Parts: sequence; C-alpha cells; structure tokens
Amino acid sequence: METDIIPTPTRAQLDRIVSLVTDGLDSPNSKVMYKKALDDFLSWYQDQGNPGLIKATIQAYKVHLQGLDYAPATINQKLTAVRRLVAEAVDNQLIDPLVLVGVQRVKGVKISGERLGNWLTLKEAQKLLETPDITSLKGLRDRAVLAVMLGGGLRRSEVAGLHFSHIQQRDGRWVVSDLTGKGGRVRSVPIPAWAKQAIDEWTTSANISDSFIFRSVNKGERVGNSLTSQAIQDLVKEHAKQAGFTLSAHDLRRTFAHLARKGGAELEQIQLTLGHASIKTTERYLGMKQNISCAPCDVIRLHLE
Repeated sequence: METDIIPTPTRAQLDRIVSLVTDGLDSPNSKVMYKKALDDFLSWYQDQGNPGLIKATIQAYKVHLQGLDYAPATINQKLTAVRRLVAEAVDNQLIDPLVLVGVQRVKGVKISGERLGNWLTLKEAQKLLETPDITSLKGLRDRAVLAVMLGGGLRRSEVAGLHFSHIQQRDGRWVVSDLTGKGGRVRSVPIPAWAKQAIDEWTTSANISDSFIFRSVNKGERVGNSLTSQAIQDLVKEHAKQAGFTLSAHDLRRTFAHLARKGGAELEQIQLTLGHASIKTTERYLGMKQNISCAPCDVIRLHLE
C-alpha cells in the first residue's frame, strides 16, 4: 500500500523532521547550528502561512536572509540546513521527491573574491590582551579567554566547552587535548606558556579545579555556570571596543593564524591546529594564493646524471 504524499507537512511533522536531521549529525556543534538554523527557518515559514517546502519558498527565504545583512557564508550555511530538512522530509514520504529537485536548484549566495575577515597585528593583539582589568575576577577570566583564543586559535564554542581535563602536558608542553571540532574531528592544540599562565591565574583566583574552565562571574564576584558561546562573543566584542577595534570572536582565530604564519609556523601545522579539513580554508584565512614562481619543488635538490 502506497503512502499518501502530503504537499504541506504540519508543524508537528516538521518538528519531527528537524529532530531526525539533528540526530543524524555527529558533531555537537553541528547539531546546535542546524537546530538554530532550522528553528529560524520554520519560524519564518510559519509567519508566511506555511506556503509549502517548494523552490519558490526557499528562494524567498534566501531573499529574506539577504535582507538581514548576513554574511554570504552564513546564508549558505542556513540554506544547506534547509535543503537537508527538505531531503529528510522526502525520505519520510512527507513531500514529493520532485520537490527536492527544485529546492536543490536554489543557488547559494556568491562569495566574491577571498573573504579574509579581520585580524590584528602583533601590537594590536598585545593591546587587546592587556585590556581586561586583572584586579577583578572577571578581568582575570576575560584575559584567560582572550589568551586561549589568541594563543591557540580555538573557536568560541570550543572555548565555552573547555574542561580542566582538556588541559594536559604532552611532549613537554601544554596542550588542549582531544578537542572535538567541526565535523566531529578530534585534535590537540598546543598553547603557549603565557596562555596556560592566564588560565592558572583565573582558575586559582576563582577557586575552581574541575568541570568547565570558563564560567560566569556574578555580582560580588561569585563564580556561576559555564559561559555560553554567545557570552564568549560578547566578551571579545566588549574588550575589542575598549581597545578601539571592531572585530568578532572568530577574528581572533584569524589573528592566531596570521601571527603564527608571520612567525614562521608551517602552513600544515596551522591547518592541524585550527582543525581545518582542507588546507584551502587555512589559505583563505591567511589570504594566500599559490606562487608558481617560487614553488616547493625548487628546494628539492635532485638532479639527473
């Protein structure tokens, strides 16, 4: 017996499909990202009167996102989540498979040129690191957050999720070990001694030694729950503004990459530290392009007899 095709799924059915989409993801960060993207879409979708998961609807949503002044990469990320929602609805026989063909033809937003973002010079990064008032508990915490991001290139979600168990010694140096990033990829991130020192000064003053490292500081300097990813973003923007800069938490990740490269770090090692699946992503962070006139093969001193 064939299952009837439902042209316009109910909100309850769509909520179930959202759960199926997120349950199929491995990375906790991806689950959160997709859930937020799809909740935003369904809220807009409901405001439009549930017009159906068709190409015209997804195209209209793309225009809506562009009107909100999102970055092209963010819009494309949200559209990817919506396409996955539609595909899952097809797999569960809620909509006609031909609808998916049309939805997949909705093009993403073109990213013109290399999107380099913002980053700080060494002098500017030092100024930012010295901005927090370390006579206060909050200032010690904020300096430690900035130190880990500038010294290790961690994502804000990774900083928010840091546990004491992540900080270990390997090969005679401190690392953030077994860190799970995008796509479920696990890596270890070396951190400089000054970043470890900043962590120690914060945790000692806060009198904490287990579970989450970075936590809220309430009035009266009482330590509360773990910081959220958004709190990390707000913290960075607050101190950047004090230092006279305009930048986001992700720009500190770019700053790490630029300072490491200028300091002589190998591109492949920067890629591994950042947890990029493709070295092309690392190159975009650095604004690099292939230089054929000065190629790696030039230093391989073989010859034919």
